[in-house]
Amino acid sequence: MKISVIVPAFNEERLLPATLRSVRESMQAFDEAGWASELIVCDNNSTDRTAEIAAAAGARVVFEPINQIARARNAGAAQAVGDWLLFVDADSWPGVELFRDVVRAIGDPRCMAGGATVRADVDHRAVRAVVGWWNLISRVQKWAAGSFIFCEAAAFRRIGGFSEKLFASEEIDLSRRLKRLARATGRRVVILHQHPLLTSARKLHLYTPRETLWFYLRVLLTAGRSLRTREGTFVWYDGRR
Repeated sequence: MKISVIVPAFNEERLLPATLRSVRESMQAFDEAGWASELIVCDNNSTDRTAEIAAAAGARVVFEPINQIARARNAGAAQAVGDWLLFVDADSWPGVELFRDVVRAIGDPRCMAGGATVRADVDHRAVRAVVGWWNLISRVQKWAAGSFIFCEAAAFRRIGGFSEKLFASEEIDLSRRLKRLARATGRRVVILHQHPLLTSARKLHLYTPRETLWFYLRVLLTAGRSLRTREGTFVWYDGRR
């Protein structure tokens, strides 16, 4: 068994070092299971030291010139040689216990893919409410948060990976397609919840309430069509870090 951990990164020189340290420390869970593993960072056309930092941390660096999270994840997956793919965002910090949960999940032959509940790195009432709502929806619907997704490589390639028509919500689209495949093949998608993923709530500081409200209103008013443009998903692509 081999696991490929894939970290997409666009101008993440500030947070990437801590993420890669956390990932490296957590990968000992794969060593304990007697599994091989690799760490891949996809530099998504960064203009800072992202690629240099990734290489210094011992990751294999691949390059995706078009700035889009779906393309970055797909580019990393295209270079991966693992039996399973594990996607971790560059502003998230997994713990070894979460990776041990992944090992146990993968050990069940019924499992095809999964994700994890999340917790924010700030203690703010509004953030707690949003995160709690998302975690409930995630567990009920079996939607994996984009910051942490694991998937059998063969299943990922069978459904064509992440949709490159989407600039956001691509993880929900992937989860839906994985669920359909799982049902058709007698398998399942799981959401791990005992050891939530610690992830950054930096958008709370980077965007005003008015900007955030406008983003969600635009999604509603366009029936989701704005998720198919870089301009419509500015909270991911305008470069604020």
